[in-house]
Amino acid sequence: MKKMILTLLLAAAVMFGQLGGNNKKGPASQAHVLTNAEFDALLAQPDRLLIIDVRRPDEITANGGFPAYLSIQARELAHSLAWIPKDRTIVTVSNHAARGSGAADILTKAGFNVAGTIGAQTYEQAGGKLTRITPPPPAADNGKKQAGAEQ
Repeated sequence: MKKMILTLLLAAAVMFGQLGGNNKKGPASQAHVLTNAEFDALLAQPDRLLIIDVRRPDEITANGGFPAYLSIQARELAHSLAWIPKDRTIVTVSNHAARGSGAADILTKAGFNVAGTIGAQTYEQAGGKLTRITPPPPAADNGKKQAGAEQ
């Protein structure tokens, strides 16, 4: 009898452990992940579209992005809602649409018109063209002081 109870307890512990392990990401996003065709159709009407890229600047520089966008990192989005225009359809962007999906959910819950999300790298892998911007080199100081500085 003791052996059967221990076996049941062990089985229950394993089952609960597996359930907890699968639920670490929280609830699934409700955001629609756009296809390249859907996104390209939205890009064709730039006066109606607002792209919000939630990646870090170094990710945009390294991976490329879209020609015009609003850059708000995912962790800052909830604090930036007051100055995001509500008169445009929004698409959120991240590398593979994971952070973009969460951002789309935040915006949708706040009353914004969100068409969906797209991953920039995923878009490019499926044949889409990204814009790459080369950052300017840092200004050389050469040990010279500016005129009028510290005398």
